[in-house]
Amino acid sequence: MSTAAATLSADQVGELLALAKNSDSVELKLTVPEEGHRSTIDALGLDPLQAQIRQVFFFDTPELALDKRGLVVRARRVQGKGDDSVVKLRPVVPDQLPDDLRSSPNFVVEVDALPGGFVCSGAMKQTLDPTDVRQAVRGQRPLKKLFSKEQKALFAAHADGVAIEDLSILGPLFVLKLRLNPPELGRRLVAEAWLYPDGSRILELSTKCRPSEPFQVAAETRAFLTERGVDLSGEQEPKTRKALRFFAKQLQEA
Repeated sequence: MSTAAATLSADQVGELLALAKNSDSVELKLTVPEEGHRSTIDALGLDPLQAQIRQVFFFDTPELALDKRGLVVRARRVQGKGDDSVVKLRPVVPDQLPDDLRSSPNFVVEVDALPGGFVCSGAMKQTLDPTDVRQAVRGQRPLKKLFSKEQKALFAAHADGVAIEDLSILGPLFVLKLRLNPPELGRRLVAEAWLYPDGSRILELSTKCRPSEPFQVAAETRAFLTERGVDLSGEQEPKTRKALRFFAKQLQEA
């Protein structure tokens, strides 16, 4: 988490504030360089045995046709919680979204801000039964059964002719998620370790804030992490994009 105003142009700051104002929440994110993972784990007292395990599957074509259109289609199995699915569109401009979409209780608009950039996305979510995703990825249930009527409508509106039946399974990917509440910070901090099949890892730290306070929270969080020696200068690597490219390459080489 950087002090966003220090890394964005004046126009970008204005754009970020405008997007945040009309969004449901803002999530501040930071990717920790791989060489700093161990020291960050020690500095924040992260205990992997306390982490929630998640198994994540993405759905796209081997050529990533959906990704090129700004669509992300995902399903997850979450330890102790059950399954869910999401159809996400990005980037979006909140006040340009259709009223019926924006008013849906299952649709969430969020700004993701990271050092040097930000993106606003809209996600249509669906809660599933605990066995739904496993059955679908094992071929025991049609993929389309993982998605609600609202999700299918959002997908069809932006998939440019690609059908859910045309999608390949990209995954699985294992994720360890830890929630912290450092008293010195005064807000929840989330650590996610994304474990890729080739042995590479992404460690992301994040915190959510109200749309009116991204710069204040970014500065406070940056100070908290800096005091603990967390490296804030690493290259920011989007988790989803890396996963999509990794598994798409496997499909193309098969």
